[in-house]
Parts: sequence; C-alpha cells; structure tokens
Amino acid sequence: MTRIVVVDNHGQFTHLEHRALRDLGVDTELIDNDTPPEEIDADGIVLSGGPDMDRIGHSPAYLDLDIPVLGICLGMQLMAAELGGRVGAGDYGGYADVTVSIEDESDPLIGSLAPETRVWASHADEVKELPDGFERTATSEVCNIEAMSDTDRNRYGVQWHPEVAHTEAGEEVFENFRDICAGD
Repeated sequence: MTRIVVVDNHGQFTHLEHRALRDLGVDTELIDNDTPPEEIDADGIVLSGGPDMDRIGHSPAYLDLDIPVLGICLGMQLMAAELGGRVGAGDYGGYADVTVSIEDESDPLIGSLAPETRVWASHADEVKELPDGFERTATSEVCNIEAMSDTDRNRYGVQWHPEVAHTEAGEEVFENFRDICAGD
C-alpha cells in the first residue's frame, strides 16, 4: 500500500489533506514539520499550507528526500523559494473561487483536469518565478503560476486547496499524486 505523509505547516485545512488521502485508501500519517527528515518512511510527502514561511520547520529538508513531493499553497511557495524560484505578494489576496486553466494535459498531477477547473485558492502570497527545472502547468486571471511541476524530480505544487469541498476536482489531484507515489 502506498504511504504518504502530510506535513503540518500549521494550515487550517491540513487535517482535510490527511483525510482526503485516507479516504482514497492511502496509508497516511499527519506529521509535525519538526519531524527529522531521516525519520520519514514514506512513498511521498504532502507539504501542507500554512500561515507563513516563519513556521515551516524542517519542510525545506524534506525536499532533499528521494520521494515525490506535493506542495499545497504555502507548500508550493516554500518549494519554489527553496529551489531557486521567487515568491511574492499576490495581487488578489485572500480566498476566492477561481477558474484555473490547465496548460499541460500530459502533466501527471493536474493534466487530467484540462482544459480548466474551478478551485478554492488563497493568493496572499504566490510563486512569481519558477525554479529551474519546473514548468508552469496552470494559470488563472488572478495568479500567473497556479501550479508547477518538475516531473524529473517528482516535485509538484498547486496554489489552490484540493482538499476543500469548493475545489471541484480536488480528489482527482490526490488520486493522481497517489499514483505518482505508487509509480503508476
């Protein structure tokens, strides 16, 4: 059975990420972000959202593990910042119902959502510049980089929250990540 840990970066929806994976039959565990990387035994990691970069614990070190990583909201932002991209204030700010255009139908994480999907997103901060090796896989009218992927390193990020009911295909994002982690 595929095992995916959800790293708690103190976001308000982290428990929903854990539940979404559990409901898909994934062996999942919610771990605190101060868990030493060498203690993680998993096929994949979800870096949850959270309030700010000052409370990300060991999350940057988890990017060095040789397993797939999905960053959600702050998780995507910290991935971008740690790997050489740039994060800045969003023009929109706050939570909103957003229509996202999928740019890469072959992307293993979100390509199946093409041509577009409606999501619940927060854009107080966002990725402004991609790290080397990443491709922009989704965009919207309020955020230029709604999702990013580096399929060579199995690193994926979404600005939105697939774990909340307002995101129409959120479960599919978690299914796709489960399949990535299982090597399917």
